[in-house]
Amino acid sequence: MITPISVGELTEQIKNLLETTFVQVNVEGELSRITYHNSGHIYFTLKDFDASISAIMFRGNATSLKFRLEEGLKVIINGAITLYKPSGKYQIRAFSIQPAGHGALALAYEQLKRDLQDRGYFKQEDKKAMPKYPQRVALITSATGAALQDMLRVASQRWAMLHVSIYDVLVQGDLAASQIAKAIREADRKDYDIIVIARGGGSIEDLWAFNELEVAEALFDAKTPTVSAVGHEIDYCISDMVADLRAATPSAAMEMILPDMAEFLQGIDVMRNRLTTQVNHTLNRKKEELNYLLESFKRNSIEQKMTIHKEQIKKLKDELGRAISLKLNFFRREIEPLHVSLNQNISQNLNHYKNRLTQLQNTYESANPKLRSKRGYAQISMNNAVIALEQLHVKDKISLMDDKTSVLAEVLKINEL
Repeated sequence: MITPISVGELTEQIKNLLETTFVQVNVEGELSRITYHNSGHIYFTLKDFDASISAIMFRGNATSLKFRLEEGLKVIINGAITLYKPSGKYQIRAFSIQPAGHGALALAYEQLKRDLQDRGYFKQEDKKAMPKYPQRVALITSATGAALQDMLRVASQRWAMLHVSIYDVLVQGDLAASQIAKAIREADRKDYDIIVIARGGGSIEDLWAFNELEVAEALFDAKTPTVSAVGHEIDYCISDMVADLRAATPSAAMEMILPDMAEFLQGIDVMRNRLTTQVNHTLNRKKEELNYLLESFKRNSIEQKMTIHKEQIKKLKDELGRAISLKLNFFRREIEPLHVSLNQNISQNLNHYKNRLTQLQNTYESANPKLRSKRGYAQISMNNAVIALEQLHVKDKISLMDDKTSVLAEVLKINEL
């Protein structure tokens, strides 16, 4: 009779059998029920038409995964069979995963490209224009690489006045992407006209740092115009699509962003000749205008106007003299009869007033008591005022006066006639 064992012992035996028998397996299948856990582990199911098996890729292996696992993607997994004792389920522990029929980097490239395109990272209308005459440029590349020397050589030939700042970074390897992204963000905080990221040619693995998400995000967020000059003309990286300008090679980048000094100086000569011609043309035209104004000024000068005004004044004076003479002659003819008539009226009035004066004088003399010569008549006054008889009352004190004598009297009786 076989001695019974516990579930745990049986499970441990199965675990040991599986894990020692299937130490390394390569399994092809389709991905399903993928879960990216907060711990960094990836849980998924690998299946085909006949069966399915659970799988796990721990964080240590997942960090080296170049592409993102997607539902329905066919892959080849290199791993080992393990058994999880608490549930008694066996699973594949994946060490590495490769897309079936595709390279992992090629798939990762297409996945990131699709994702960034959906997020609007490649829109041409958002690309920033390069300044025409840059003064300060940041070069983010390896300080020991040939690409830097090529760029510096072209810069010195084309635009010697350029100030170049070099950000020395790794351009390949696991740390390259983070260094490149950090350098982009640091340079963007400074007053550069253009930021250039560059490296020479190489395999897709060598250039992979320029296909990383963090580099793409740093380029997209930059406020400074950016240029991606990675590899050779046939190489095309994610950074080329995100940057504001893509150059086929590092040296081509400098030719694209920098003006040609010889061409610039030639342009200055052309502008100087054009300016000289324009200035001479303008001076000749202004000289003609000045001559015209001088002639016009002479015609309209103060002296000329004074001469004209003098002539006009003389003409007006002559006309006024003639008009006054005519008026005087007219008034003289009109006044002569008036003068004769006035003299006659004056003579008549003088004679009339003489006669009137004579009459008044005679009347005065006849009314003056002093001048009266009739006896028995006297002037009556009271309180130094001449008074008529009818104004007197009994006992009034009066004065009686003629031309020779004055008598003081009192009214004793009044008889009415």
